[in-house]
Amino acid sequence: MAKAARRQHEHIEPTTAFMQVENPNWSRDHHGRRDNPRYISAEVSLRESAIVALRAKGAIDEPQHQAAEQFRRLFEAIGGKGARAIDYSREFVDGGRFPDPIGDRQIDAGKKLAAAYDVLTAAHGLYAWRLLGYICGEGRSIRDLTETRRQRDTMADNLRAYLDCLCAHWGFVRKGVDTRARESQNQPTSESCK
Repeated sequence: MAKAARRQHEHIEPTTAFMQVENPNWSRDHHGRRDNPRYISAEVSLRESAIVALRAKGAIDEPQHQAAEQFRRLFEAIGGKGARAIDYSREFVDGGRFPDPIGDRQIDAGKKLAAAYDVLTAAHGLYAWRLLGYICGEGRSIRDLTETRRQRDTMADNLRAYLDCLCAHWGFVRKGVDTRARESQNQPTSESCK
């Protein structure tokens, strides 16, 4: 009976949460109408990624979430599927051609990540890049990377600072942040991340 009583009092982590997301059916033509809102409340799986869980819990704000998702998309474009090797033993039929081992999309993603790497490591060091790679790229949770509550809180604070740096670099607007100085220049400097 004691085990059953303990199980009732255990805290069970929810696996889903409601979050504001962009309406996939939203249209500029019907902007402002009640039946076509830009954002809707949707149920999302907290196990999808660590970033979705942090956003649903309110640990990061919307621009930080956008920067993390942008990082994830670029990270997956570079190595999610991986570069294919050319199989020279395979014979191609007439009109066929050898496939490119790496596509334009991967090259573009690599250039964008290289620029983000330069800005982020200049402002915060290599640890910032590694942490974003673990959490945003690979989808690891903060709990997996830490042992104590203090470490989790510190890592979450650092993650927010690094995502703010990416927000400044990629132009995601944050409330209360002056972007006029950055708009006058084409490339943000590492000082805009500090």
